[in-house]
Amino acid sequence: MSAMTHDTTSLLIRHASAILTGMAGADARHAGPDIRVRGGRIDAIGALAPEPGERVIDATDCAVYPAWVNTHHHLFQSLLKGDPAGIDLSLTPWLAATPYRFRAAFDEPTFRLAARIGLVELLRSGCGTVADHNYLYYPGMPFDTSAILFEEADRLGMRFVLCRGGATRTRQLESDLPQALRPETLDQFLADCERLVARYHQPEADAMRRVAMAPTTPLYSLAPQELRTVARTARRLGIRLHSHLSETVEYDNAARAMHGMSPVAFCGEHEWLGPDVWFAHLVKLSAGEIRELGATGTGIAHCPQSNGRLGSGIADIPALEAAGVPVSLGVDGAASNEAADMISEAHACWLLQRARRGEQAHPAAQGGTFEGGADAARVEDVVRWGTAGGAAVLGLGAIGTLRPGMAADLAIYRLDDPRCFGLHDPGIAPVASGGRPALRALLVGGRVVAEHDTIPGIDLEALGRAARDAVRRLRDHAQGAAA
Repeated sequence: MSAMTHDTTSLLIRHASAILTGMAGADARHAGPDIRVRGGRIDAIGALAPEPGERVIDATDCAVYPAWVNTHHHLFQSLLKGDPAGIDLSLTPWLAATPYRFRAAFDEPTFRLAARIGLVELLRSGCGTVADHNYLYYPGMPFDTSAILFEEADRLGMRFVLCRGGATRTRQLESDLPQALRPETLDQFLADCERLVARYHQPEADAMRRVAMAPTTPLYSLAPQELRTVARTARRLGIRLHSHLSETVEYDNAARAMHGMSPVAFCGEHEWLGPDVWFAHLVKLSAGEIRELGATGTGIAHCPQSNGRLGSGIADIPALEAAGVPVSLGVDGAASNEAADMISEAHACWLLQRARRGEQAHPAAQGGTFEGGADAARVEDVVRWGTAGGAAVLGLGAIGTLRPGMAADLAIYRLDDPRCFGLHDPGIAPVASGGRPALRALLVGGRVVAEHDTIPGIDLEALGRAARDAVRRLRDHAQGAAA
């Protein structure tokens, strides 16, 4: 780990105004006001006195959360925000207009820059763990996107889960793409997954590096018999499975037209359900599909901002959780979510679940029985989904909650912005007040990776200039390819 600013054996966080733990029910908050970190783990929470030689972080007027766990992203899209060609399109035409149009333009420096921008954006929101669904792979590729992602996360001190995407076949919208975007063979895909597991994957519950097998979409990316092979290979290797599913009604239409069954039933038929599987989106589901996902313990990466931006809808998170589905939050790619950070995601999740429930209210004359949906999601629920829920979905059982014995992954947010003034409950500020609160500090494994809203070694002005230059190059490349 090269990005740590401190590696003390004992650290005391003092005088926090509020501590949300990521746990459920009465355990969702702790009075604190102090947290001792020793040897990278939470040693104690309570009214604690400093010990000789112990470093102290003053958390007066701050809220402390577990570090967020982002379970679905496409980091390369950090240079594709707000593309005019796709800004007002729904999922399928948007795929052709933006991600597929630009994919061939990514060389090694551009890909690395995009990954760095996305990770920095997440880190500044208090995110300590990122699962990136990377699908930039093709036969004969001259640079290793997987290695770049692990390197950039390591540089910042973040936990990183590589969801190794890819495809062995293409949809019609990809049929005329250049060689750089042609699909791999199944053998190539599996061989690279085995290479990545051998090189990077750590099985520990507090792993800094993980690998998951993640073909881009079960319905389109692999032949049905290949889905079973991939699932069995992943389980032999001891890694998890991830993909997109049921983001729009078109996915259901296609599954029934192609295979005569629902998307969830299709996945179950091909061994793609279970507690080692999580899907992004799951917006359009029948009641039966929700029951099947819950019965098998299959998880969700809920991406409310991307689903809203693309007009896909709002996943029914209370129904999914009630059925037994593990719930987590994902940012998704910045090409469909220009606010690609976990604070924005949590804020949107909190509001949209309430709005979804409120949309189901009708006047009494039409048979309505309730007025609104403010009981659909509490701030504590959203924090739990975005921390402990993410850890559970990724199989990282030693992170995600603030309690003794757990890895010290935590975010300390300053509440000194006017948007937080006047709050009767400071604990809700990071989720409810909107906007990004400044970081007093972010710890990952007990090491301080950001402090006073700055990240060691990162010049934000220089990063912004590099991003603007890269966007110009990407647009020039896309225009030249279209000419």
